[in-house]
Amino acid sequence: MYHSPVTAALWETRSRIFETLLDPPLHAPPQTQLLTKIPSYSRTSILYNFSSDNILREQYRDPWNEVRIGKLLEDLDALAGTISVKHCSDDDTTTRPLLLVTASVDKMVLKKPISVNLDLEISGAVIWVGRSSIEVQLEVTQSTNESSNTSDSVALTANFIFVARDYKTKKAAPVNRLSPETEQEKLLFEEAEARNNLRKRKRGGDRRDFENGEVNRLEALLAEGRIFCDMPALADRESILLRHTCLENSLICQPQQRNIHGRIFGGFLMHRAFELAFSTAYAFAGMVPCFLEVDHVDFLRPVDVGDFLRFKSCVLFTQLENPDQPLINIEVVAHVTRPELRSSEVSNTFYFTFTVRPEAKATKNGFRLRNVVPATEEEARRILERMDAESLLLDKDETGQ
Repeated sequence: MYHSPVTAALWETRSRIFETLLDPPLHAPPQTQLLTKIPSYSRTSILYNFSSDNILREQYRDPWNEVRIGKLLEDLDALAGTISVKHCSDDDTTTRPLLLVTASVDKMVLKKPISVNLDLEISGAVIWVGRSSIEVQLEVTQSTNESSNTSDSVALTANFIFVARDYKTKKAAPVNRLSPETEQEKLLFEEAEARNNLRKRKRGGDRRDFENGEVNRLEALLAEGRIFCDMPALADRESILLRHTCLENSLICQPQQRNIHGRIFGGFLMHRAFELAFSTAYAFAGMVPCFLEVDHVDFLRPVDVGDFLRFKSCVLFTQLENPDQPLINIEVVAHVTRPELRSSEVSNTFYFTFTVRPEAKATKNGFRLRNVVPATEEEARRILERMDAESLLLDKDETGQ
């Protein structure tokens, strides 16, 4: 089987590290002396020779001659995992290794289309560590012949947060310390520290109640949905019920999709969620969508080999204020289903934002996306929560905080 550069780098790095780390049995003692490492120790770069490697290019090509974003998301997770393993590696070959789990992924924004005909590079390093948490920042760059500016070559940045667990007890385990050296590394460390404190505050906060003004917003959202349900002949033809935008698929998780700990790669889940979200946006808009961003993702429950995984997607809401770039907000929920136990648990919830390709929109005169309306209070709450989260992120971007 032909391996991509990131797969080859992943197994080359892990084989060197885990030749020693996998030898100790699980009852071997844990690491007691933490090491202090610098960001450059874990820095890893992967080059995709798309311009010269025909086989590689065909693996990553989408129908519009760009890179398959879902496949790239899977590679990003794999590389971030490799980098975190490098940082946590121990010089003592008699201790048992750590179990590293993807906890979350920060918001990722596609800054420019990624061509499959030009060479591509992904590079990253550990930028922050807590007691048992690690943050890895990755950067996807692709230079064009027209521009030699380094900042113009950045296509996407992504921050992955991993947590370390003891292999035997499954409890939180301390990780090696990080000592940033350059001014840029110190700045990244401080920014990551601030994000970590914000995540802690969010976890400690109560779920906000829908009271007073919130009730009015809910009622306004539900008003049009009630007309669809009670008087469909009088409903707005420019709107559609949320439940009529849904798609779903399912799969059994296979051994080939597992990581070194035997669990399913977080990147594989993102890959499958993205492709369902893309299909949902395509079926909704009636023309080829264009990916813009994926919001913060939390990995709530591990997924194991053999699990029955169901992905359910819908268009949560649309933003039509800018006719040149209407936005389609897609929600994808991944459920781990156990038919023999009659149970189903949410593993992940993904939020993707798409628009439509300008060249596709130009072929349809008078094109306009439909407005999505909820039919139930639960749907209306989900929409309001996402709208408020989007507004909060926009305010933070504008203030730079």
